[in-house]
Amino acid sequence: MRGERFLSSLNDGRSIWLEGKQVRNIPEHAAFKGTLNTIKNLFNMLDDPGERDKVGYLVADKGHYAHSSFLVPYTQEELAKRNQSFSCWSAETNGMMSRLSDYARSMITGWYAARHQLAALDPHFAHKISSYYEAARDNDLFLTTAIIDPQIDRSSDLDDKRISERFLHVVRETSEGIVVRGAKMIATGAPYTHDFVIFSFLQFQTQHQKHAHVLIVPANSPGLHIVCRESFADERERNHPLSAKYDEMDAVLFFDDVLIPWERVLLYGDPEKVLALRANQTANGLAFHQNVVRFVAKLEFVTGIAFAVAESIGATGFLHIQEKLGELLTQIDVIKALIIAAETKAVPDESGVLVPDLSYIETARSLGTKYYPRAIEILQQVGAGGFVQTPSGIEDFYGPISELMHLYFEGASVSAEKKVELFKLAWDLIGSPLGARHLLYERFYAGDPIRGLANQYNRFDKKSLTNPIWNLLKETSKGGLTVI
Repeated sequence: MRGERFLSSLNDGRSIWLEGKQVRNIPEHAAFKGTLNTIKNLFNMLDDPGERDKVGYLVADKGHYAHSSFLVPYTQEELAKRNQSFSCWSAETNGMMSRLSDYARSMITGWYAARHQLAALDPHFAHKISSYYEAARDNDLFLTTAIIDPQIDRSSDLDDKRISERFLHVVRETSEGIVVRGAKMIATGAPYTHDFVIFSFLQFQTQHQKHAHVLIVPANSPGLHIVCRESFADERERNHPLSAKYDEMDAVLFFDDVLIPWERVLLYGDPEKVLALRANQTANGLAFHQNVVRFVAKLEFVTGIAFAVAESIGATGFLHIQEKLGELLTQIDVIKALIIAAETKAVPDESGVLVPDLSYIETARSLGTKYYPRAIEILQQVGAGGFVQTPSGIEDFYGPISELMHLYFEGASVSAEKKVELFKLAWDLIGSPLGARHLLYERFYAGDPIRGLANQYNRFDKKSLTNPIWNLLKETSKGGLTVI
């Protein structure tokens, strides 16, 4: 089964650091075991005849199923199949795992799909991306991105040697490839990825050639150190149901003179070409599409919990609670409508690939930075003080005061034990370290939300809206009216 093969592939000599120690057996480590079991089950869906068509497609010339994030869409049916695969995995994880590889896989698929139009960037690009795309697809490679530079001094730039020497850069070229040194963040899923897709959000200048690159880096590369944040995993699943299964580990990557083979160097040394690849509409459209499909599942999960909490305490009859729960439903409908619009208005790129309309996708991503914090706020308001009145553990229902526990924790519509389980689930989402991480993630995973909205404005054809205004004023002036 693919899931088992995935787990066994992780003990490949990679250098993972957690709490000052190097992790030796990744699949069995308490910080990763629950999450990896979740991923294993997702991978196994591709081997289940009853499930594989939901998440995968048959690769015609290979005779095996691959995840639909690798499917290049030329028709509305194929675009819908990609949506179905994202929706399926997101529903299985309640939208709580945003980096299940389908995002980074979609980016690779987009570059592959646009390889002929991108050939102008580098004569070897089409061959390199084709070879890698097929290897990743046929070997079920788990991929993630690391595209942010370390927070050292935001007031300085690459002209400051303190910054330029610590941001990832090329230190020398060899016949085998380039050697890079520096750090990258935030690599979600880093301990259990096979490869990292590496580039930067910097606005490069001509003199920054050594920092301009797009790389695919194996996780077990010699000299690469994966430094994890504190683990939020908790093996007590009944008390911490989300932390037990969905802690996507985040990490900083240290590159201590890491050799990147030439076949894994997609671009290097030309800032303008790197920026052009980063802005490719095909790759961004396919990858960001996954973002917003996954987000629907997360909003539905928060809304379901809020509904259940309100019902459990008999609060659904209050107008102010109904208003808040209705607001959650509008969030879901707005994002769903934007996905439908993006898919319906998808247009073929130069290669005939059907790409979701990025304007609607970007709007959904921008709204998401505000919707999720508001959804969590509503859930907090619905459950209120009940969230800090739950007992320390479900085990209390089986102890000496069991009778009192059932008496005083009973809900309006559910048993005391079920109510406590529900409130512990909700607390794991709004009050645990994992919940705090998710709030931060949804605010910033798409980048600076202010810059995101500003970019939408800057890219928009503003004359399509302002010309009718000036034309109206022109017609008014012709009519001899005085405009005040």
